[in-house]
Formats: sequence, structure tokens, C-alpha cells
Amino acid sequence: MKFFPALRVNLLDRYIFRSVLLTCLGSVALFAFVLMLGNAIRDLLGYLLRGQLSLQTTGELILLLLPFVVSYALPMGILTGVLLVLGRISADSEVTAMRANGISLLRIARPVVLLGLLGCGVTLYVNFQSMPWARVEYDRRLTEYVRADPARFIVQKTFVRDFPGYVVYVGEKQGTILRDFWLWQLDPEGRALNMVHAESGRIDYDKEGNNFIVTLTRASVETRKKAAPGDLREPPNIPTIEKTDPLVLSLDRILGRPTIRQKLQWMTYGELQATLAKRITEFRAAKPGDEQRQKERDVMQVRLVIQDKLTTAVAVLSFAIIGVPLGVRVSRRETSAGLGLATLLALGYYFLTIMVGWLSRHPEYRPDLLYWVPNLVFLALGVRLFRRLERQ
Repeated sequence: MKFFPALRVNLLDRYIFRSVLLTCLGSVALFAFVLMLGNAIRDLLGYLLRGQLSLQTTGELILLLLPFVVSYALPMGILTGVLLVLGRISADSEVTAMRANGISLLRIARPVVLLGLLGCGVTLYVNFQSMPWARVEYDRRLTEYVRADPARFIVQKTFVRDFPGYVVYVGEKQGTILRDFWLWQLDPEGRALNMVHAESGRIDYDKEGNNFIVTLTRASVETRKKAAPGDLREPPNIPTIEKTDPLVLSLDRILGRPTIRQKLQWMTYGELQATLAKRITEFRAAKPGDEQRQKERDVMQVRLVIQDKLTTAVAVLSFAIIGVPLGVRVSRRETSAGLGLATLLALGYYFLTIMVGWLSRHPEYRPDLLYWVPNLVFLALGVRLFRRLERQ
């Protein structure tokens, strides 16, 4: 008969672990979907509407965003899952029944802490390996897909305003051949200084310079005074040119530069350590003064990124621990209550993190160590709530 208490406890562990796990997975999926949708709309929707990307390519790129959003969705998801499950079983008096049978709150929380540790390990892998690879691959593929046919940015019968200082309109486009071409050159206030209209033209892509080279035939050029481009009292000068000199339209705003420096956030753990060692060497070799202070800031930037990734992973465990006593105290069945409380706590955590990030240019305050303050605050608050509930 002695095995029955152990069997009961094992069943209890599996019941809580399974309930919290399934709810956490649903919550993570919800938050990941919202974050992924926002990134997809911001980065990909314009390309999709312009025909730069196919639906299949867009889907592949969205999947590459998954590790990036999961690193943020995991802490919020596990907090929401713990609050919802513990709030439900507390509202059903299951927690009261467990404690009446001699099972402490700490014992009830054991499977939740185990899940938090597993989530912490997953987040570490995502932050230091999966997410950097996926983000670099995402940028590389997006650049390749878009640059494969830049001429698609010129959409016929559409006013294209993506070129700095110009507005372009094409009546008909067949490959690189343009017909009924219109171009307005704008001043800094957005007023038209020059207008070009050509019967036909040709557009070529200069890969090295990241520019469109447009050559027009049978073009008329209308020029207005720079001081008063809107003054229509004097007739404008409109010469006709059989073939114009090549017109250069920069694609930097649309495509960015062909070579983009990899951000620290998109580096793996090994790359961050190598970068940190390099910057420490440069700092030690720098001359005292402004140069050394700048090198010290560069070193701190790498340390902040490493600590940010570490603390985000530990936040999964912190949120799991604080979610147990809060879920028991809330004792609500409503999903909205759990989601609202989880959102408030997550916002508070990230606000504290942002406050520490403001000190990034002051290495003397050691903001890399201060990144741990939000986790310590949440862990201390969780321990205090546990003690208060145990005394009740």
C-alpha cells in the first residue's frame, strides 16, 4: 500500500504538467502569430502587393521569422499558460483539495518549475543559435528574391514614389522597355521642379551602384524656376530631346545597400564571443581619451546583447515561478483575466529592461549586470507570494 501516495503524486505531476504545457503551447502560438503577423506586414506586404514576391516565397520567409518571434513569445506564453491553468484549478477548489491532503504549494509548483527550466533551455538555444541563423537567412533570401528582378518596382499605370526626390509613372511596361514614361523631379518641399515625358525608354539595373539606369527616347522636358515652381504666369521651357542621357534612380531606399553589416543581435554565441574578444583587444590598444571611451562602449554593446539573450531565457523560468502564486490568488476561470494579467506583467518586465538599455552608453554603470534586475525582481516577488500563500 505504500506505493499509492507516490502514484498519486506522479499522477498529479503529470496532470499539472500536461495542462500547463498544452495551455502554454497555445499561448505561445497566439503571441507568436501576432508578432509574426506584425513583422510580415511591415517587411513583406509591400513586396507582395507589388508582385516582387510570390505567395510561396512569402510563406517561406514568414517561417524564417518564427525563431525570432518565439524568443519573445515564450516568456509571455508560459506566463499566460501558468496563470490560466493555476487560476482554473484554484477556482475549481482543486488547489484547496490538494493542500488539504498535505500537498504543499511548492510541491504543486514542481512540474511548473520543470516546464520553466525546459522553456529556459529552449529559449537559450533559440536566442544563441536558431534565431541568429534564421534572421540572417531571412535577410539574405529577401535580398536575393527582391534583387533578382528589381524592374518589378516599376509597376505600370501606378505612381511610384519610392525614389528619393522623384515620382515615376509608366503607362506600359514590357520587360525592360517602358512606354508613356513620366517623371517628376521634386524639391525638398515636394513641389515639382522638372517634368519629363517620353514616348518610350529602357530601364537597366546597375548592381554595383544599386541604381536604375533609365534611357529615354523622344522625350520632352518641362523646367520650372527653383524659386517659384508653382508660378504658372510664365510659360515653362519645354525642349524635346530625341535621346536623353542616362537617368540614375537610386534604389538604396527600397533595397538598401547590397552589403549590410550583420547586427550584433543576429550573431550566434560563438560569433558574439569572437566579436567581444576582438573589441576587448581594440579597447586595450586604444589611446586614452575619446577613442578609448568609444572602444569601451563598443565592448559594452556586445556584452549587453549577450546578457539580453541570457536574461530573456531566464525570464521564462521567472515568469513560470511568479505565475504559480499569482494564478492561485487570482482564482479566475476567464481567459481574459489571465491574458490581461500576463500582458501587464510582461510589459512591466520589458519596461524595466528598456530602462536598463538606456544606460548602454555609460559602461561605468555596468548595464550588462543591471539587465538581471528585472529577473531578480520577479523571482523575489514570486518567493514572497509563495511564502504568504503557504502561511494562509
